[in-house]
Amino acid sequence: MPFRSLDPDRILATTERLERRIVERFPNRGLAQVAGEVTSLARKVRGEVQLLSPPIWWLRGLVAAMILAGSAVFLWVGSIIPLNQVGREAIGSVQGVEAAINTTVLTILGLVALVRLEARVKRQRVARGLHELRSVIHVIDMHQLTKDPVTLSPDFQPTETSPRRDLDGVGMSRYLDYCSELLSITGKLAALYAQAVPDEGVAQAVNDIELLGSSLSRKIWQKISVIDAKPAAKRKRVPE
Repeated sequence: MPFRSLDPDRILATTERLERRIVERFPNRGLAQVAGEVTSLARKVRGEVQLLSPPIWWLRGLVAAMILAGSAVFLWVGSIIPLNQVGREAIGSVQGVEAAINTTVLTILGLVALVRLEARVKRQRVARGLHELRSVIHVIDMHQLTKDPVTLSPDFQPTETSPRRDLDGVGMSRYLDYCSELLSITGKLAALYAQAVPDEGVAQAVNDIELLGSSLSRKIWQKISVIDAKPAAKRKRVPE
């Protein structure tokens, strides 16, 4: 179903288009470079999810070979130890029962660890990708940090250390809107990992990133609402 799953190609196309929009409107600002970084991450995520979605067949073959080898060793050991040499007293003793239980538990735990090895490898790859997305989210937040609607007031008096203020109300509104769109795309890129690796731990990590992006986006839209409420911002409208 095309509308029940995210398409990495379409997300990448949307990211590339957003980058072009930002470069056309703000060619000399750092936000254009951030948009280029997000586009680079989108290409990387698309390639990674294509590798993570199918099973890792070579790893499954290795696990199966290790399980077969372990089973063969148990059978071989059992075949070379005659039961008449073990003795009924040793079998019935507490030490013998305890040793058998420990061996069984360790064997089961080893099998479980081998079976889950593929999921662990995929989680490690996803964790590295999510860390990069989380970092770029904070970079986007740093770029919108100094875009304060208060500076648009004619009564605002900058200080000597105030950052450069050369955006009008319309320009600042578009700048903040682009930041919000970049945050939204990073959330969709994170969701691609959860779609490719249906794991509870991955889903929780992706949910944390989406919540982080959403909370920062809400702050941005509060600024946009303040700007749009100003009469000067309503008189002039610019295309996307």
